[in-house]
Amino acid sequence: MTVIVLTNCPAGLRGFLTRWLLEISAGVFVGNPSARIRDVLWNEVQQYAGQGRALLAHTTNNEQGYTFRTHDHAWQPIDHDGATLIHRPAPDARAAASAPQAEQPSGWSRASKRRRFGRR
Repeated sequence: MTVIVLTNCPAGLRGFLTRWLLEISAGVFVGNPSARIRDVLWNEVQQYAGQGRALLAHTTNNEQGYTFRTHDHAWQPIDHDGATLIHRPAPDARAAASAPQAEQPSGWSRASKRRRFGRR
């Protein structure tokens, strides 16, 4: 089984993939081509994706039973002791530090004052 997911790719590339795969949702293609055809399709996707992103997942003979490849994704597959995992980049610490944080009011809240003095 082969799954290709396209995001923000040209419509011509989607039309090209429908020759060998079935588009089950916008930008999601599934099928069962041979390994040679799958590799040719993936090369075409990488060449014509433009500014878009692409993900290929397919079955293989390994511990997990599948593997995947990415094109222009921030998340990258890495091999960790024989298992393929996704490496997510850490959020930019500088952007988080420069973001203004709301100050917490100090003192008692109105609800706690009402409870304290028995008013409702």
